[in-house]
Amino acid sequence: MPVRPVSWSKLDAAARTALLSRPGAAADAATRRAVGDILERVKRDGDAALRELGVRYDGVDLDDIAVSEAERRAATAAMPRDTLAAIDRAIANVRRFHEAQLPQPITVETMPGVRCERVSHPIDAVGLYVPAGTAPLPSAAVMLAVPAAIAGCPTRILCTPPRRDGSADPAVLCAAGRAGVSTIFKLGGAQAIAAMAFGTASVPAVDKIFGPGNAFVTAAKSMVSADPDGAAIDMPAGPSEVLVIADGGANPAFVAADLLAQAEHGSDSQVVLLTDDQRLAALVVEQLQTQREGLSRRRIVSAALEHARIIVVDSLVTAVAVSNRYAPEHLILQSDDARALLPSIRNAGSVFIGPWTPESVGDYCSGTNHVLPTNGYARSYSGLGVDQFLRQMTVQELTRDGLSSLRDTVSALAGLEGLDAHAAAVTVRLESRQ
Repeated sequence: MPVRPVSWSKLDAAARTALLSRPGAAADAATRRAVGDILERVKRDGDAALRELGVRYDGVDLDDIAVSEAERRAATAAMPRDTLAAIDRAIANVRRFHEAQLPQPITVETMPGVRCERVSHPIDAVGLYVPAGTAPLPSAAVMLAVPAAIAGCPTRILCTPPRRDGSADPAVLCAAGRAGVSTIFKLGGAQAIAAMAFGTASVPAVDKIFGPGNAFVTAAKSMVSADPDGAAIDMPAGPSEVLVIADGGANPAFVAADLLAQAEHGSDSQVVLLTDDQRLAALVVEQLQTQREGLSRRRIVSAALEHARIIVVDSLVTAVAVSNRYAPEHLILQSDDARALLPSIRNAGSVFIGPWTPESVGDYCSGTNHVLPTNGYARSYSGLGVDQFLRQMTVQELTRDGLSSLRDTVSALAGLEGLDAHAAAVTVRLESRQ
């Protein structure tokens, strides 16, 4: 069934809210119960649970879940030269952009004799998850491994689901290895997240887990991040999404191609077009029907288009307001002087400006990261960057004169809070003869 344009101005508040709702945004109770069972089994039985769950969910019984050096070499040997060149170019661009993100130490003398500092350290151990559901994602290996390497995290491990023959996807192995990760496990789904969060005899426990995944993976990440024995996570995530803002001058074929590119990620992906031109909306609908016929993942695309949205607004100002409310993972601006809209954009994971900037380049090789907040979390979360692989620590150092100058301030504030020992920690020093 073709997508039907909807007029924003004719909708009441409830209808607008319903129109901007996401498909499959949250894991249902049954999924969370199943994931909770998987987490507990891995936590209790370790490698034995991983082997049993691998048989159940991946259909393969592995004696050794670790990817061997021989398997990694064979994967590289099997890759065509032009494919390796494409991986290397993507890595180079992602590395160049992310190296510029490394923070510099900060030292500030807030007043004479009072020096405050902020320094960064890499997280000691990180776990990277690369899904391989309906398609392998070597690009995800690049996006995760490159910033982890730049940050200098000492322990970097990667989990990716095994194929039916017991091997890992060769392209994922190549991308991960060339991006700086050599410790790779053939583990998928919630059990992979559990293994990295809690550790087993084979898989080391990590401090933070990164990467996208299906509903089971998303639920597992959420649950281990709330477990005192678990691990932190990069961000909440859900089905992929794109929102395009286009005016009457946009090329409808370009707009449709961007919507279809996102729709082919999965049947629960959501694509949205906001336009102030009714004619463009109709032309995009035609292009969606025409272009999808030639796609190999046409069935998945068609399912995703069932909950696509084409919304006609009265102006691009309204379009920006609606986009900020939706807070898309990917936002594409195709309008006259598209860059002029950028200062008004508040909530988006990553923005693509102009007709020559398809979302595909961000997914693969422009240099920005494609691990981004979905499901409206772009209102409060940023996309993945080097900073998320670092932790910041503040330092302060005072001279005696510096402490003396703050004595009255500490005493007054400690008095307000009834914390006498706080004030005494200052006075005992200043009254000491030492």
